[in-house]
Amino acid sequence: MADYKVEEKDSFIVLGIGTELTSDYTDFAGINKEKTDFWQTVRQDGSLDKLKALATNDYIFAVNEAVNNKMMHYAGVLTEEELPEATRVIQFPKGDYVIVKGEAKDSDELHLTLTGIAFGEVLGQLEDFAYVGGPNASVEMGEKNGLLYGEMWIPVIKK
Repeated sequence: MADYKVEEKDSFIVLGIGTELTSDYTDFAGINKEKTDFWQTVRQDGSLDKLKALATNDYIFAVNEAVNNKMMHYAGVLTEEELPEATRVIQFPKGDYVIVKGEAKDSDELHLTLTGIAFGEVLGQLEDFAYVGGPNASVEMGEKNGLLYGEMWIPVIKK
């Protein structure tokens, strides 16, 4: 059974550097490869380090959002600062969120695992809440016992 809860969050803003995902939305292997390649690029070209330098905490966000009928994926941080290379300021609404907890040996595995559990298991089990779109994020929060830990945050509404 997945470790999850529903909790209310205040609105927040994530500054992100993103890419369009061009795989079909049902092609999970293709989408996961695109995301992994994107993260490798932002780590290697210094983009992620520039974002982290502006962050208000140590959280690293992997944000998924539909924008103008395109599937977008962003590396982001919580900040009120600006960065010329940033491609989007992502507004997360105040409201209820499904929170899925997890851990993994590296960032890519953490983000893919959290997304898989949240969308493959948890959302289908919810009886009182529904996901109706909007940005969602897996959040890398820290490390303990040699593993990265984090959460998936998905905005939901009461049915």
